[in-house]
Amino acid sequence: MTNIPETGRTPWVRIRLAIIQVVVFSLLATLGGRLWYMQIRNGAEYAKEASSNHVQRVVQPAVRGSILDARGVPLADNETRLVVSASRTDLLDLKDDGATVLRRLSQVIGMSEEEIRNKIRLCDAKTPKPCWNGSPYQPIPITDEATAKQALQIRERAEDFPGITAEPGAVRRYPSPNRANAAQLLGYLSPVTDEEVAKAQDTDSPYLRTDQVGRSGLERQYDKQLRGKAGVTRYKVDNLGRVIGKAQADAARPGSNLVTSIDSRVQRVAEYELDKAMKAARKQFDTLTGENYKANSGAVIVMEAKTGRVVAMASAPTYDPNAWVGGISAEDYKKLTSKNSDYPLLNRAIQGQSAPGSTFKVVSTTAAVNAGYPFDGRYPCTSSYSIGNQTFKNFESENYGPISLGRALELSCDTVFYGIAHNEWKKDGGIDPKKNPADWFFKTADQFGLGKETGIDLPSEVSGRVPDRAWKQAFWEANNGVWCKDGKKNGSYVEKIEYENCREGNQMRAGDEVNYSIGQGDTLVTPIQMADIYAGISNGGTLYEPTVGKAIISADGKHVTEIEPKSQGKLPMTEKTREQIDKALAGVATRGTAAWKFQGWPQDELPLHAKTGTAEVHGKQTTSWLATYTKDYTIVMTISQAGTGSGASGEAVRSIYKALYGVQDDGSIDKKKALLATPQKSLPKIEPDGSVQAPETDTGDPARLDSA
Repeated sequence: MTNIPETGRTPWVRIRLAIIQVVVFSLLATLGGRLWYMQIRNGAEYAKEASSNHVQRVVQPAVRGSILDARGVPLADNETRLVVSASRTDLLDLKDDGATVLRRLSQVIGMSEEEIRNKIRLCDAKTPKPCWNGSPYQPIPITDEATAKQALQIRERAEDFPGITAEPGAVRRYPSPNRANAAQLLGYLSPVTDEEVAKAQDTDSPYLRTDQVGRSGLERQYDKQLRGKAGVTRYKVDNLGRVIGKAQADAARPGSNLVTSIDSRVQRVAEYELDKAMKAARKQFDTLTGENYKANSGAVIVMEAKTGRVVAMASAPTYDPNAWVGGISAEDYKKLTSKNSDYPLLNRAIQGQSAPGSTFKVVSTTAAVNAGYPFDGRYPCTSSYSIGNQTFKNFESENYGPISLGRALELSCDTVFYGIAHNEWKKDGGIDPKKNPADWFFKTADQFGLGKETGIDLPSEVSGRVPDRAWKQAFWEANNGVWCKDGKKNGSYVEKIEYENCREGNQMRAGDEVNYSIGQGDTLVTPIQMADIYAGISNGGTLYEPTVGKAIISADGKHVTEIEPKSQGKLPMTEKTREQIDKALAGVATRGTAAWKFQGWPQDELPLHAKTGTAEVHGKQTTSWLATYTKDYTIVMTISQAGTGSGASGEAVRSIYKALYGVQDDGSIDKKKALLATPQKSLPKIEPDGSVQAPETDTGDPARLDSA
């Protein structure tokens, strides 16, 4: 073997060493540059990320405040239940996306797998209810009715139920005190959505992904005050997830309590009497349609006449608000939203609108007086009134000869108002109006607050409609294309109307104005608007902004914010005119269209005032209206497709007054049996421990629900 001289290997070794040195120095330079970039250039950013990666948040939900009636009785509060929840994130990490776990869970809690899957699927535009519209990253409640035995099985076999928890939690409760339902008034809750979290992020009341949010009624209107603020504790953890310290803790702040002006006893009586009146109406025969009245929906409002505060508000049909607690089932959701349901989620006291019929005549009477027609003048009350080839008939009265405006209110004589409205239409220029027509009837309705929201502290109130010239023009522009296409001169009733509207639907015709004067035609009002108007007549002429909330009291009772009544101005009438109308409405109850329902009423001790209304609706049976008041309260009841105002609602409204004042069947008054002889003024006292004391001035027997 030949040896290679040492000098022959030296250049080759040196080259190899040089290459290695270059590679090593390159790696060191790269590493050094990267370290400089991470520690110097972006050091602060990476330090922040490293810190956040080692902090875990634990959220403690805030206890939602209670909704109380005027005496401190809970209408909505919380109770502790065992809640079974599922984490979508954990389930989807499993090989079968959690199918095995859900099957086991179904056997334990007695729900079908399909029900459970529906509960935890995410909502989108195409997903039917039930579904989860909250954050997909938080535990989703499956049931809040788990038994202790079921919860124990889940917790003891945790390895069989990854992603499933069974923990006690505060759950919203609607206890129905005195059997008062108040569903539409109270509203309901559902989980906050990601969109809502993002939208409220920079506000003074941000949402956490665990929050429940009010979706309707008082729960929505006062959500910010009721919700409180969830507590967040941040723990320092190492890279293995072990807690090594507490970084920061923000204690949960419970929500405030809302005291309302609602009296749960009166609420129960109002609900009972509305339901009873509707059932009675369905037994009555409608001679116009040849079948019994449908009486498919209605509303009643009891309001403090001197403040605008709502004492009771019932809407029918109704539902159990507890159906939403823990997530609504598909069956219950269908019952609440299907076409056959008559839409019980709708609060018809503020969202139901229809023609007011003759209850509108207090507006028309005021308009007539303001236009120069003497209240005590003589106006012909004939059985019909003709304009061209059209004949307009009385609905609730016959031919009484010349009578005053007061007597026209008592008898509800349509033709008196037809004549005055027709005269005003001609004064304004008729079909070819003057440049600035007086439009007394339309202007006065606007001054009464019609055609706009009352401002009640409930969401989604509708405004009704005053069909004045501006509205007619806008409506015609929006619809004349369809009218001109479908209308026929000699077609069906609807086709004839479309034909006429195509040609002159933007004009104020004589028939439009006379129909409007008695609360018919295109006029629409809500029960809360009419209650506000009649309360104004009762209290001396002040229109109040109706309110349900009375005070917001902190959880410990130390901070009280009262919600004071707000005046919206005065009714457009002189005190003399108000007194004349007031006297005429008392006559309605004693010798007019409502007298047959109020015989034997103690009128000398408790003067009662009323106005009946029967509104005609094309293609449906007539809508019943009855607007009433005493010196303390205003009660308005309306029932769709139920007949006349006094016939359908008279007995029910009388029964509510009897319960309020303790009026006995023989007409005597027993104040000891009165539920609320005078409006409740004081507030319930909330103790530091959250317990509630009823006001010392509370009156009446809480157990007595006279008619219910």
